[in-house]
Amino acid sequence: MSAPAGKILLVDDDEALRVAVAQGLALRGFDVAAFDNAPAALKAVSRDFDGAIVSDVRMPGMDGLALFQRVQAIDPDIPVLLITGHGDVAMAVAALQDGVYDFVSKPFPMERLTAALSRALEKRRLVLDNRRLEAAAQNPGGSMLLGDTPVMQRLRATIAQLAEAEVDVLIQGETGVGKGLVAQALHRGGARRARPMVAVNCAALPEAVFETELFGAAGGAGGLRPNIGRIERADRGVLFLDEIEGLSPSMQAKLLRVVEEREIWPVGASEPRHLDLRIVAASKVDLAEAVRDGAFRADLYYRLNVVTLVVPPLRERREDVPALFGHFLAEAAARLRRPAPRLTTTIRDHLLGHDWPGNVRELAHYAERLALGLPSAALGEDGAVQGADEGLAERTGRYEAMVIRETLAACGGDARTAMTLLQTPRKTFYDKLRRHGIDIDRYRPAKPSRPGG
Repeated sequence: MSAPAGKILLVDDDEALRVAVAQGLALRGFDVAAFDNAPAALKAVSRDFDGAIVSDVRMPGMDGLALFQRVQAIDPDIPVLLITGHGDVAMAVAALQDGVYDFVSKPFPMERLTAALSRALEKRRLVLDNRRLEAAAQNPGGSMLLGDTPVMQRLRATIAQLAEAEVDVLIQGETGVGKGLVAQALHRGGARRARPMVAVNCAALPEAVFETELFGAAGGAGGLRPNIGRIERADRGVLFLDEIEGLSPSMQAKLLRVVEEREIWPVGASEPRHLDLRIVAASKVDLAEAVRDGAFRADLYYRLNVVTLVVPPLRERREDVPALFGHFLAEAAARLRRPAPRLTTTIRDHLLGHDWPGNVRELAHYAERLALGLPSAALGEDGAVQGADEGLAERTGRYEAMVIRETLAACGGDARTAMTLLQTPRKTFYDKLRRHGIDIDRYRPAKPSRPGG
């Protein structure tokens, strides 16, 4: 299993131990930077530091406790783990109460240190993710084309280049990826931004009213009232043809003249009307394949396909999911006038582990359900919230068991230390172990004699 992402700053003046621990962590997949003194390590620490710090307690100059205090001043949520000698255990327990994340006593097995660091990195990621959510809450109207993945950076750059260009654009992508948002971005960034963008859902337009809805009517013919069609409303602006693959062959033929000649012939009119249009079309299927299959006209496809933008599905840019989720959660919370819930490990695991077949739309709905106050558990494959039928007692018990297990793991199964950290009397502590079925021996290291490597 690979180590969690994040930087480990290792500080120890004992060169032999420092090299052994650094190598041991590197072999287990951690990104390690080693230092022989605390001031040098501090230069790599900032409020945005995405990692954890491991430091020996006893060092010349600035020792481990002084380093911890300096780190606390920068950001109290940066996890600091201390390496102690046998005589320093009482001091380390006191340090835990002051905010030190964990400690390991020499000699220690590498498994004990790596397990603690994995938990520390997970905690740090949650802290940083929640800060990003809080920042998004301060700007709920921010861009919805969020994402720092290379594919999204390229997409935004291409949109910026195309926005001012007077060329037609074809947007392709799965259902829910945000093709409409791309069309809006092209419109807002272009010279036609002061004129309307008229959207037409081609798949939802009945063929019986296709001509009157799109081309309008001159009046007088067959009792039709004069009517300005949707295409004419987009004159000097942008016409957005969404789900264009849903057009029937006859509707495609009628639309071809609009794309080729930029003119419409309203029902009952004696002459065509020439329009100044920019056309943006969107499809959830590959239109080139539809042409090969005979489901879409080749001439219409080639007229529309001046420039094609492909919007990637969420499963191909999972790193962007938390930022998008934060945006949607902030918007939903503001709309519902509720505080945005905190990001938990369960939610984060679901965000990064789910394939999101409904893409951005599904993610937005998930954020809205959480903002409504539904349990912050992951969704099942059928979209139902898992654990929604649990009462308060069940949820409280589950949380209590999680805290006890995390504490036992942090102190290597030492019952006395766990009772001190949990501030729980001995009888109550062991009653809770029995109630939750927790085997304390599972948290005690089997071989406590291997020194750091």
